[in-house]
Amino acid sequence: MSEVLSFRRMTEADLEAVLTIEYAAFSHPWTRGIFLDSLQSYDCWLMFEGDQQVGHGVINVIIDEAHLLNIAVKPQSQGRGLGLRLLERLMSRALELSAGECFLEVRASNLAAYRLYEQYGFNEVGRRRDYYPAVGGNEDALVMACTLFE
Repeated sequence: MSEVLSFRRMTEADLEAVLTIEYAAFSHPWTRGIFLDSLQSYDCWLMFEGDQQVGHGVINVIIDEAHLLNIAVKPQSQGRGLGLRLLERLMSRALELSAGECFLEVRASNLAAYRLYEQYGFNEVGRRRDYYPAVGGNEDALVMACTLFE
């Protein structure tokens, strides 16, 4: 990473760039409608490397519990630690909003994401059968949780 990383809140004006990354990163991406709803209800963030948007994330905090709903890094920018930096920023934001714990679901087949969450300190706490749509059917989600610390 040669360029400095920065973060800012997502706005509706950012959705074209967000959707470009989302559709490149996922087999079953979030839609414009889901992001529009998220902008109304959740904490939505963008990550930039220099002036280039390279990722986004969405968290929801209810009382003292956070839920990581979406995290994506542009495929061309993956493998350089940006996912961890984005996750760290989102978890710092969850702490600012008084969350003491964070939960997430990850596709059972997404080993790169699973390792990222494990590296941060998430542990597998359950499984949701057939949670995600997949080619030819559905796929299990692994539920992970992490206690948040300053």
